Amino acid sequence: MFISAQTESRSPFTLPWPPARRLSHALWHGRSVRAQLLIVFVLIDVVAGLVAGAVTILQARTSTRVEIAASMELAQLLVGEAVGLIQQEVPAEKFLTDLSSQLRLVRHVRIVVKDATGAPLVLRRPAAGSDTARDERAPAWFAALIAPRVASRNIPVIVNGQRIGAVEIVAEPQDEIAEVWDNTVALGAVALIVNVAVIVLLYFLFGRVLDPLTGVGRGLADLEQRNYRVRLARPPAQELAAITERFNALAEALDAARAENLRLNERLITAQDDERRRTAMELHDEVGPSLFGLKANAGSIETAIGALPEEMRRSVQARVGDILAIIEHLQIINRSLLNRLRPMALGHVPLRDLLSELVRERARQNPQIAFSLSADKLMRSYGDSIDLTIYRCVQESLTNAIRHAQPGHVGIEVGEAADGPSGEDHALELTVRDDGRGIDPTTPMGFGLRGMQERVQGLGGSYKVEGAGGRGTCVRIAIPVPGRQDGAEVGSRIGSAS
Repeated sequence: MFISAQTESRSPFTLPWPPARRLSHALWHGRSVRAQLLIVFVLIDVVAGLVAGAVTILQARTSTRVEIAASMELAQLLVGEAVGLIQQEVPAEKFLTDLSSQLRLVRHVRIVVKDATGAPLVLRRPAAGSDTARDERAPAWFAALIAPRVASRNIPVIVNGQRIGAVEIVAEPQDEIAEVWDNTVALGAVALIVNVAVIVLLYFLFGRVLDPLTGVGRGLADLEQRNYRVRLARPPAQELAAITERFNALAEALDAARAENLRLNERLITAQDDERRRTAMELHDEVGPSLFGLKANAGSIETAIGALPEEMRRSVQARVGDILAIIEHLQIINRSLLNRLRPMALGHVPLRDLLSELVRERARQNPQIAFSLSADKLMRSYGDSIDLTIYRCVQESLTNAIRHAQPGHVGIEVGEAADGPSGEDHALELTVRDDGRGIDPTTPMGFGLRGMQERVQGLGGSYKVEGAGGRGTCVRIAIPVPGRQDGAEVGSRIGSAS
């Protein structure tokens, strides 16, 4: 109840603050090293600018106060000297007027000459372009930080013991503040230009220095894609050079491990194929003839029971019929096992003919689907393991397309392609494409697809299924094979062994 009441009392206009971790990730952790270094430099630059500004203001306050105090002392001294030097015979009014004109050039103060009644005689007005006019360029906040307290001095003018007037000296720091402001703006502009130039220079410098890290990232992406032949150039920086050396050592180790795994997988697949071939030969050479002998003997028994009495003959004939049905069933199972273990024509007929027969069989079973096969320029054989892998992949792909895709056309393309920049290595590429309803990328792989993938990858090849809803499915397989000469030798050896 307490939690519910607290939730209801929250204002609907209150916007929740983003979590601290998310905010720190957006402002700092989610940025590149170059951006982080530049942010640190800019922050240091801002702090240095604030410190320099504070020092400038403190020094300006001190210098302005000293300058104003000196100007007031100078003005007071000039007033005293002027009073002592002016002739006593000069009329009072002319004396005060001359005094006003003599003191008008004193800086940082405003001097007002008054008569005996206290009325000002002449008001000094700033000329256009003077310091007071320049004060308009200084902001009020800057003037408030620097301006000292307003001070004034009232000096009486006494001639022959008689007071004929007075001189009022009032501090006016505006022109000094304007000078400080102009100097500050000039220095700030120079500092801004220099810092922008330094930031731009650091941006390119950091990019050049940190570029090896970007190369390491690209290299790791290549390793993720199982490209273990990638190598990085050694950068000049000692620390980054150590990283690239360790990366190259890791890539070499992974490449060696992958080569060793490929050799083991090839040996495993070869051992499996040899065992399947031996099993198929035993089924064909031993089980097949045995079943044929049983069937022949059962037939001879059926022929020999003609001389038996009718009742016994029908009983024995029924038993013989059961035996013949069981033998026929075992022969069907035996042929199915033989086909699953190893097609009997494998190694005896060219690979292209073997695939053509498979496609023709599927076309006879599914007349509503159009099938096409392109398998030109294929060698007779690439070895039992590769031939059987291509055969099984085509068989499984056609089965999946017929069962799940509901296609109108299925195309099979098999051919060799140069593999590698030198063109010395070759790869046997298989593409099975249909125009069916496609495959969902999120659908988990079945046993058939997983078996194809494992077998292809075990031979060092690549397996990829592409497809989208309503746009068909495409199975792409590439298996590395040796050069034509080596492949021909392998094929000839297998043919002779068969």
